[in-house]
Amino acid sequence: MRAVTPVPALGFCFVPTLPPEALVHLARAVEAAGLDELWVWEDCFKQSGIASAGVALASTDRIRVGIGLMPTPLRNVALTAMEVATLARQFPGRLLPGIGHGVQEWMGQVGVRPRSPLGLLEEYATALRALLDGQSVTTDGAYVQLDAVQLDWPPTPAPPLFIGGTGPRSVDQAARLGDGYLLANARTDAEIADASARVTAVRGIGHPVGAVEIASTGPGAQARVDAELPFWGREPGTSGTAGDLEVFVATVRRLAGLGVTSLAFQPTRDEPDLDGFVRFLGEVRTRLLG
Repeated sequence: MRAVTPVPALGFCFVPTLPPEALVHLARAVEAAGLDELWVWEDCFKQSGIASAGVALASTDRIRVGIGLMPTPLRNVALTAMEVATLARQFPGRLLPGIGHGVQEWMGQVGVRPRSPLGLLEEYATALRALLDGQSVTTDGAYVQLDAVQLDWPPTPAPPLFIGGTGPRSVDQAARLGDGYLLANARTDAEIADASARVTAVRGIGHPVGAVEIASTGPGAQARVDAELPFWGREPGTSGTAGDLEVFVATVRRLAGLGVTSLAFQPTRDEPDLDGFVRFLGEVRTRLLG
């Protein structure tokens, strides 16, 4: 009997090109549409991932809220642990924190670009996981120095930690250190399949893999997606979804077959009807589960 690929968790990606004051309304719309997740970003110098996640969690009752990704060079690991623990305790089971290297050009702008992004992430992820597990941490690494640091209020249980990265070594490291791997947006099928295969090689089948798909529906959808992709450094036609309900359903099933377990759709910057787009994604989820 042929195995059936599970339907990924479906969500909406709140891109920080949207104004922060739009988040409360859209978070509630995502929950009302029946979606599973809302993902926020921490991009320099746009919006705080922790602050955005807190707003979204406090504005809703059910959906999970992911942060993709908090740049490790920008944040002291003890502060990140404190902030994650605070949210995770107040909204148990609903926070999906994520960390990564950060965009190195931005890290250079604020004077924190590391000599070795891989070395920093290794130390940071190890210390963050231990802190969130309630351990007392003492370490004297090249980047992370802690002296008997322990959270007074660790989350119980600790939330799953997602880690992102794009190069082969980064993917392998993220898979090894994290509870889930998060792809950058606008990836091609080949890039998604390659990353999923690397994650599986490190952690085995079933390790969570999150992806973000730039998408649009309705009149002019393909033109909007084609115009959006270059803004994210990708050529038109290399990725993205544009079309009707059946096209989106096919996309979800195709990416699930490539190993994606959590899929957030990202609207184009010129999306004319964000509320309608969110409701449409709810219809996609209903069709997939129906």
